[in-house]
Amino acid sequence: MGRLTTHVLDTARGMPAANLAIDLYKIVENSEQKLKSVSTNEDGRCDEPLLEGASFSSGKYKLVFHAASYLKANGEQLPEVPFLDEVVISFGIDNAEQHYHVPLLLSAYGYSTYRGS
Repeated sequence: MGRLTTHVLDTARGMPAANLAIDLYKIVENSEQKLKSVSTNEDGRCDEPLLEGASFSSGKYKLVFHAASYLKANGEQLPEVPFLDEVVISFGIDNAEQHYHVPLLLSAYGYSTYRGS
């Protein structure tokens, strides 16, 4: 059975990004449907899959990671207008029988992602 998971690593601090807010949207006919809002745990992961079972289906999705709020809460000195406020990752799920893992490697001035396992 397929599922969607994520985790966030704070590459500047060399540790998991705990208490980072994430919003998940499904894109349907050019409109966004918010599916859920979660926060990462102490390991930088969500306590359960973002989607699984009947709610996990093929289509276009978007994860919004609230980077600036997390960075400020952890003592990062950001400019008044932060370079990264929200990190948005738009992606597609083609096969709802597979595991889609969308990790984020984050710092105040850059990020990276990939399809993990």
